[in-house]
Amino acid sequence: MKIGNVDLGERPVLLAPMEDVTDTSFRLLCKEFGADMVYTEFVSADALVRSIEATQRKLHIVDAERPVAIQIYGRFPESMVEAARLCEEAHPDVIDINFGCPVKKVAGKGAGAGMLRDVPKMLAITRAVVDAVKVPVTVKTRLGWDHDSKIIVELAEQLQDCGIAALTIHGRTRSQMYTGEADWTLIGEVKNNPRMRIPIIGNGDITTAERAAECFDRYGVDGVMVGRAAIGAPWIFRDIKGYVRDGVCPAPLTVHERMEVIRRQLRESVARLDERRGITHIRRHLAATPLFKGIPSFRDTRIEMLRAETVPDLLAVLERIEHTFLASEE
Repeated sequence: MKIGNVDLGERPVLLAPMEDVTDTSFRLLCKEFGADMVYTEFVSADALVRSIEATQRKLHIVDAERPVAIQIYGRFPESMVEAARLCEEAHPDVIDINFGCPVKKVAGKGAGAGMLRDVPKMLAITRAVVDAVKVPVTVKTRLGWDHDSKIIVELAEQLQDCGIAALTIHGRTRSQMYTGEADWTLIGEVKNNPRMRIPIIGNGDITTAERAAECFDRYGVDGVMVGRAAIGAPWIFRDIKGYVRDGVCPAPLTVHERMEVIRRQLRESVARLDERRGITHIRRHLAATPLFKGIPSFRDTRIEMLRAETVPDLLAVLERIEHTFLASEE
């Protein structure tokens, strides 16, 4: 699969852009575990144009994570064009436009998935951004605004006509947010539309290696994108790539190896931010990781882990958890 001149190989697996999750450290981890392309956290065009420091920091990318896409969102063609040009100066491999974020503070103001209620404006922004930069431009969107307006089959053709190099489709409407099951039938319909010439990437509920392989086989998508299932478990890319390639998952990481991944995330988060903000950032990964599922009577330990305020305290809790695992295996 190619996005412009960016060759991602056969059946690539991509890390979805996620706010407060896909920072440089996490992207590098996912890349090391086999992600074929990674995305930054989404970047507000308006904030970038206003030179907001926290937003500018999101443009930081390193060569080891390539190919990498910077994702932008906004509701005005002028600011989106200026933001795309500023992003291009950071030398990403791809610029992605977010027309899929469902949260109220974004979609409710007409950006993200809010654009699904104003398709002419969505297309105008897409054409303007494609024309403004030299790097490939892609789009990520949803099936439609709600159950009664699933417009993705027609919309995909319109976006293709704007000159985008690939399209990622999340198999939910905006109204669904992240609830219910992702509907891949319409993603498959877009992919199998003979008028579509660009790669189609499917997104939504890719939580296991088996499901990823099924989506490739059943719906014919060119790539799959993994989002929430990677939080606290970046090794999912290793599992998916192995299963898609060989038909079996590779031998699982040991408990110690997985705990080392968690500890590395903690150290790098604190180094990038500071102790307080770094621990706050890593809590989302700790809360989401499947690593602790199945530990009996874990509730009190979980609370202690998520309330720890210093690195030594949090490392001590993680050490006890690892010892619990090892004791249970003896």
